[in-house]
Amino acid sequence: MSSPLPRLPIVALGPPNPQMLRRLAAAPVRFRYSMMSSSKPFESGPPASFEAVSEAADLREFLDYMERLKNYEKVGVPQGAGTDTDEGFDLGRMRRLLGRLGDPHKQFKVVHIAGTKGKGSTAAFISNILREEGYSVGCYTSPHLLSVRERISVGKCGNPVSAILLQELFQEAKGILDQSIMQEKEALSHFEVFTALSFLLFAKERVDIAVIEAGLGGARDATNVVCSTELATAVITSIGEEHLAALGGSLQSIALAKSGIIKSGCPVVIGGPFESHIEEIIRCKASLMKSKVISACDPGIQKTLKCLTMGKEKTPYQTCDIQIQMHNLQSSITLPNVKLHLLGIHQLQNAVSATCTALSLRDQGWVISEKSIRAGLEKTILNGRSQFLTQGETLSIGLSDIDILIDGAHTEASAKGLVEVIKMAHPHGTLAFLVAMASDKDHLSFAKQLLSAGRPELVVLTEVKIAGGKSRMVSASVLKDVWVKTSKDLGIDFVDIGIIDDEKSNKEPNCKNMMLATCESTSIIDSIKHAAQLLKSRSKDHPGLIVVTGSLHLVASLLAAIKK
Repeated sequence: MSSPLPRLPIVALGPPNPQMLRRLAAAPVRFRYSMMSSSKPFESGPPASFEAVSEAADLREFLDYMERLKNYEKVGVPQGAGTDTDEGFDLGRMRRLLGRLGDPHKQFKVVHIAGTKGKGSTAAFISNILREEGYSVGCYTSPHLLSVRERISVGKCGNPVSAILLQELFQEAKGILDQSIMQEKEALSHFEVFTALSFLLFAKERVDIAVIEAGLGGARDATNVVCSTELATAVITSIGEEHLAALGGSLQSIALAKSGIIKSGCPVVIGGPFESHIEEIIRCKASLMKSKVISACDPGIQKTLKCLTMGKEKTPYQTCDIQIQMHNLQSSITLPNVKLHLLGIHQLQNAVSATCTALSLRDQGWVISEKSIRAGLEKTILNGRSQFLTQGETLSIGLSDIDILIDGAHTEASAKGLVEVIKMAHPHGTLAFLVAMASDKDHLSFAKQLLSAGRPELVVLTEVKIAGGKSRMVSASVLKDVWVKTSKDLGIDFVDIGIIDDEKSNKEPNCKNMMLATCESTSIIDSIKHAAQLLKSRSKDHPGLIVVTGSLHLVASLLAAIKK
């Protein structure tokens, strides 16, 4: 068994001195580290690579170890597990694990983010703003697309943690992890252990601040060990009907669970827009905790989405104006013509929430310039969120003269945001959806939202493993039944063309109604090619668009296939 980790030294929890920051920023990397820590820091290494073979070799022991832990992303979350009740997750075991590791989560300030949708985008915006100012930032998010390393970034570059660094961290902590798993009677989960390791890494790297995304709910999430002494600002992005059973069965119970990240005397930024009774729940909790509420929907905020521009290699951006001047923020800001690569009005709202968070930090003494806020917003790009494949990527899978948009939308609200992006980026031409979803999502509302915005020429239903397992996978035939019902409810004429294959996709359809189909191929590339062939038969004057959506796991399988 490895020797126990030493208790980590306590460091000051507050905005770094601006003069010291300028000295650190001007110093070489090694010297900056030596000024910040008397012990040798972990190395972040070169920009991360997603080469599967190399990663498997470097992380084999760690990945095998984590695979043996209970993974609720794979098997689903038990009923009531996210609620702040006796049925909720036990935060005590998370605190005990961190205590054995030296309480690393108490060594840095935190921006803690909860919400049904928008957490990952808002976390990315905030992290990039802080990095642009020169801060060393830890960022912890979930889930990942291609590699578990994507969940953790540390330092000033924003790259995923290197495989070697993660393996070294695991080796150092393994003895304590073994002991903890035994003492907790094997109840520690994959998410709890990974969260603890991320906190440990952030403490060892002496980050200035960490941006932490809650996994489920908030009150009983493993990340909610952060106390008021560490919390700089809490952020609640949105409240929607996802994980209903795990979070109590209603929007009100979901709001209560997510408001659990609000801490005594610490400001909370709320994104929204929220229904009035839901916002009241959050504000009541904030009032109880004597926490200032900063609303990203305040009347003092003006935001405008002006236009969408298609840049080089099919990399679109939307030009927006953001102006914030609120009575409960000392700071104000005017940002004309911000170029956001994350598309849609919902992403503009996330950008506003991130900007409000930056201004909240500035009010607490953090040095954050207008230039850094603009640059952080404009440099934020996330794979799988309103992402158009480049011409090179589409050619690499044997396709041309067709556009492919990938988006991990899987809720009614995210489907609405996706529809807005489609209308902006592809107002003309033929349209196809390639959809796979997890079994615990609201399939009917998702389909209704996509179909109510307009009739696509083709919908192909397929299936994908969720977190590498089949327990949450829904079959293509079940999904097709949902789309058949939704089409009938909306009065959309359609024809069920059954299972598509090479022969059927090359055959000219003899009808002009919307086509519904399933694809049994295990290859997502084959599914896209079949869809492209059918869509081209309808495409005359404008290039067709295939939208791959319904699950981040489906998006991940496509990106992985492209990288191969």
